[in-house]
Amino acid sequence: MSRTLTAVSADGSQIHVEVHGPDGAPAVVLAHGWTCSTEFWAAQIRELAGDHRVIVYDQRGHGRTPAAAVGTDVLADDLEAVLGAVLAPGEKAVLAGHSMGGMTLMAASGRAAFTEHAAAVLLCSTGSSRLIDESLILPMRAGRLRTRLTGLILGARAPLGPVTPLSKRILKYATMGPGSAPERVAECARIVHACPRTSRVTWSQVLAGLDLDSGVRELRVPTVVVSGTADRLTPIVQARRIAAALPKCLELVELAGMGHMTPVEAPEAITAKIRELVTTFVKAKEEAA
Repeated sequence: MSRTLTAVSADGSQIHVEVHGPDGAPAVVLAHGWTCSTEFWAAQIRELAGDHRVIVYDQRGHGRTPAAAVGTDVLADDLEAVLGAVLAPGEKAVLAGHSMGGMTLMAASGRAAFTEHAAAVLLCSTGSSRLIDESLILPMRAGRLRTRLTGLILGARAPLGPVTPLSKRILKYATMGPGSAPERVAECARIVHACPRTSRVTWSQVLAGLDLDSGVRELRVPTVVVSGTADRLTPIVQARRIAAALPKCLELVELAGMGHMTPVEAPEAITAKIRELVTTFVKAKEEAA
């Protein structure tokens, strides 16, 4: 059972939302990352929608959500709008975010709707600050030159063009682990190349100046942090720093050999963690009530 709806954000932006699974089932809300879309969560939707209500949405400027104002505040606004559109008052859900989606959860952590609806959180392959400084996409010594060149690469205005064998090799190097299966590389390439150039560039500038460390400290619900040990975009040091700063970190899961695209590279591991959080913090509390 699937349906689509539109959530209206604080500035009037219309957010494309999809709900998969049976009405009344435990709810999971998934926020995708930079240059991705709802399609990024295909494996999680497929595995969870039989007995969960899986809610996915396109971040603004991505997928079927039009571009509009950007910034971490609007990410939080959009998430609040989605939660209000799909969840009943007081209804709890597990919220999971990958990359920019994780940053969305950090940005929204002090918001009223987040407090009302978040039972637990899963942060996948994300960071809260120093993203450009700590990125490892360039095999150079850390410093001003690497930071400057990394920023130029991530914010490049050149169109990505069609998916080709060369573009897949580049994408795999930058965003995925060395052992990633060809079909999963192709899946990520198709999704990333579909992102409009303007949105890719505009949001890269937002991420370059990111500082959500205070949002991490405000994230006061049980949280699991997952990161690939071969992540070049948000290296494992980012995950470790977030885990150390979280008020209620349940665990830090380090996926050996995985890159940045963990929900696609290691879908079984990500889906299992979501199920575990739902069982512990949504189903158990509903049964106790």
